[in-house]
Amino acid sequence: MKSFFRRSATLGLIGSAILGSSLIGNLRALALPEQDVLARLTPIPVFTITDDTGAPLVAAPSGQGNDRRAVAGVFISQKNAQDFIKKLNETNAELAKKVKVVPVSLGDVYKLNEENLKKPDGLNFAYVGVAEEQNKALELLRQSGEKIQEFKGVPLFVARGGEKSGYLTVQQGDKQVIPLFFEKEQLQTLIDNFKKQQPSLASTVKIEVAELSSIIQTLKTSDDKGLNSLVLVPSREAIAFLRSLPQGNNQQSQPQQSQPRR
Repeated sequence: MKSFFRRSATLGLIGSAILGSSLIGNLRALALPEQDVLARLTPIPVFTITDDTGAPLVAAPSGQGNDRRAVAGVFISQKNAQDFIKKLNETNAELAKKVKVVPVSLGDVYKLNEENLKKPDGLNFAYVGVAEEQNKALELLRQSGEKIQEFKGVPLFVARGGEKSGYLTVQQGDKQVIPLFFEKEQLQTLIDNFKKQQPSLASTVKIEVAELSSIIQTLKTSDDKGLNSLVLVPSREAIAFLRSLPQGNNQQSQPQQSQPRR
């Protein structure tokens, strides 16, 4: 992940033909191998609320539709998860004392969710985005002509540009990858560097928005090998969290399949 932030990173454009519309829509029936999906998700830390036994704090099913499974929140921001417990303390202090924020791998959440899909009483997982980034995503979508009132879920930001509107890439090892950012400001830094290197293309660059759940679904259901070029870039907060972990102990806890606390 550090390679994204090296000053010597090589910037370029990959033609849109590699991914086409498969980035967000027009999903195919075949799936990429699970290890390819997990390779995109495992490096990203996310945060859940659990009790001391590892049972997740969940919301009861809404009663609407056929899906009656309880829902557990998965926070992209550790601070947001901590703020949730602070608010919970105001309404249910006894429960707030029994729960804590637990870091997990997004890849582990994905695997557990896949297992739960096969169980009638399995948990649903709802990804909780950062309000500031959701607002930025909403503004971008409105600027592009979409008439929406709010952005639900977790936004991811990606840039396109050039004559063929290719995806902005960075060099990672011996290949070029397409970074999707959880923070718009991180992508803007990349764009600014690209414009310095390619001033003639500066006016063609634009930021697009995808949603995390949609990207995961695309990775899961599409057989487009171009998707292997996608890399999720953790937020600055997440990077700071990863760097704070003791060396040799950078694996997040795995979510537990135990009786959820409501």
